[in-house]
Amino acid sequence: MTIAVDFDGTIVEHRYPAIGREIPFAIETLKKLQQVHHHRLILWSVREGELLEEAVNFCRERGLEFYAVNRDYPEEEEGNNAHFSRKLKADLFIDDRNLGGLPDWGSIYEMVTKKWSYEDWMRESERDEEAYSEKPKGFLARLLGK
Repeated sequence: MTIAVDFDGTIVEHRYPAIGREIPFAIETLKKLQQVHHHRLILWSVREGELLEEAVNFCRERGLEFYAVNRDYPEEEEGNNAHFSRKLKADLFIDDRNLGGLPDWGSIYEMVTKKWSYEDWMRESERDEEAYSEKPKGFLARLLGK
């Protein structure tokens, strides 16, 4: 899959134009999706110029390299592509501005690797919560039928 990933508010806390602190497990999850599952990652950010380079370097220093940055493929350039568009051709977008917000990175990993929709993930989360809340009855409760 080709996965487009936002930077501010998604990989790091939103402090634009500064770079915020890394959101826990963001970089590690993205590296795992890339290395273990062989997904192509595109950094898709409003940042441009030096601010974009700072974001790319922030990730690179932590071992995360992107297939492309703000484009569909590394060689794509506006002047060399009659069909150039700022709209990416990605299979999935990970962005803090998603409807419903940004789930934690463990949930994102689960959704991507299991090919779940947000609805699937919510349904599974509700099942897990129900199973967790059903505590086994103690001896007296079983004896009294409560």
